[in-house]
Amino acid sequence: IGEYGSLTGATATFGQSSHEGLELALEQINKSGGVLGKQIRVITEDDRSDANEAVTAVQKLVNSDDVLAVIGEVASKRSLAGGGVCEQYHCPMLSPSSTNPDVTVEGGKVKTYIFRICFTDTFQGRVDGKFGAGQGWKKIAMMTNVDEDYSKGLAKSFRAEYTKAGTIVDEESYGGDTQDFKAQLSRIKQANPDAVYISGYYNEVGLILPQAREIGLGVPFFGGDGWDSPLTLALPAAQGNFYSDHYSSEERRPEVQEFVKAFQDKYHKTPDAMAVLGYDAMRVMADAVKRAGKADRQAITDALAQTKDFPGASGTITIDTEHNARKPIVFLQVKDHKDTLYKIYPPE
Repeated sequence: IGEYGSLTGATATFGQSSHEGLELALEQINKSGGVLGKQIRVITEDDRSDANEAVTAVQKLVNSDDVLAVIGEVASKRSLAGGGVCEQYHCPMLSPSSTNPDVTVEGGKVKTYIFRICFTDTFQGRVDGKFGAGQGWKKIAMMTNVDEDYSKGLAKSFRAEYTKAGTIVDEESYGGDTQDFKAQLSRIKQANPDAVYISGYYNEVGLILPQAREIGLGVPFFGGDGWDSPLTLALPAAQGNFYSDHYSSEERRPEVQEFVKAFQDKYHKTPDAMAVLGYDAMRVMADAVKRAGKADRQAITDALAQTKDFPGASGTITIDTEHNARKPIVFLQVKDHKDTLYKIYPPE
């Protein structure tokens, strides 16, 4: 099995966490006998958080290493890039955490070989919009990274839902290389919102939140699963703020608690959402190979499409006709440098 991810670069904590979860699952699967009477070997490529590198990595895995299937990527922009290679060469790919709808469906057409085990931003953005309205925030400002497919897609879904109940008083955009957000934040402060929605990744949040506090913008901030990182939790300016995510380590489901214990025993830390999704992606892939009954790309593709009620640590996983997983979503609040469970929204 091939794996490609951001082990280094701008979103390295995503790739590292996902890889750690995958490695734990791989260890458990092989210890219990592997699949089809064989041990699974994973070949991992670091795309350095770069979409062009993702293409190169997947081309190597699919054509040179001749893998049966690919797991990756964590970020939508790189899944779109690497997924194009998998689609071209008819190799099944399972993304742990890429939430942009275009990863599996583009122009109304379902991609044959691309799957994901996470919810989409169409769903996440709607829930984020409902959350903002439900908090009693009548006026919200938005900040969007126009260089990231994830950020733009999430912002679009959020805007459509939130404006049913509230008013967006300011929308600010920024590029992926932006370091100074003072101009955007000053305009937001003048608009006097009740809260600010950031649809970007943790590396951007880590710059925006301290700069917001520096200029006296003290309203709550919130965002999506792109916030999930140990770096966010460590940030003083992040305390008290909220983000939506794929799971909480505080959930009492047996699948969650067994995973958390095994992860802590192996890595001596609490797993984040990318870790649980990497773990579930490896387990779902192994299950698909087992159900396929043979080491064949097309058979594995067909088995992935038929995944139903898989007991994942991130929730029960059923792949729908658009190759997406319908799953619950949680809202977390950062408190005392930990993410605490705030609310759970079921798929419906």
